[in-house]
Amino acid sequence: MSAADGRIEGMEWGAAISSLDAGGCGDAHFVAPLSDGALVAAIDGLGHGVEAAAAARLATQCLARNAAEPVALLIQRCHEALHGTRGAAMTIASWHFEDSSMNWAGIGNVEAVLLRADREAQPDRESITLRGGVVGYRLPSVRVSSVTLFRGDTLIMATDGIASEFISDVAREASPREVAENVHRDYARGTDDALVLVVRYLGGSS
Repeated sequence: MSAADGRIEGMEWGAAISSLDAGGCGDAHFVAPLSDGALVAAIDGLGHGVEAAAAARLATQCLARNAAEPVALLIQRCHEALHGTRGAAMTIASWHFEDSSMNWAGIGNVEAVLLRADREAQPDRESITLRGGVVGYRLPSVRVSSVTLFRGDTLIMATDGIASEFISDVAREASPREVAENVHRDYARGTDDALVLVVRYLGGSS
């Protein structure tokens, strides 16, 4: 397993990732600042190995070129860029700090959950609604939803190399990198590439 972390104005993040195949990792994360926020994404190239890694790399390159565009258009652009590859599952979230909002959408099985910093909030978590399909091969209509962010809210994205039960066992007080490493350590299946990306909102209202 390898780990990474970073901080930009308004947010901090951490990631943990492992590859099943020495030929390359088919899972990838993307974090980039925008003029009014940030774009974050978790990508899972189908399968593993060299071809999966190539699909994930093309997706991150596409996101880097077009990061400021709306989420639905970003997914469409990635779909076009990945034609001829194995394709990928991906979840994208665009954060907007001025109005403390996040727009997100997912194609395939990259899970995403927003944990509220306020444990008494109802609900205390928001889960993304995923659409079945493959970016680069079979793209359904993209459904983008929006949620309001509050200071300390934490977004966790995980590819299918991570068992979905991880969400019941998150130490919200830990740093994003610690959360990512702990989830990966305890819930990586060991049968596929595995990625956990954790992003915490530092702005907005308390």
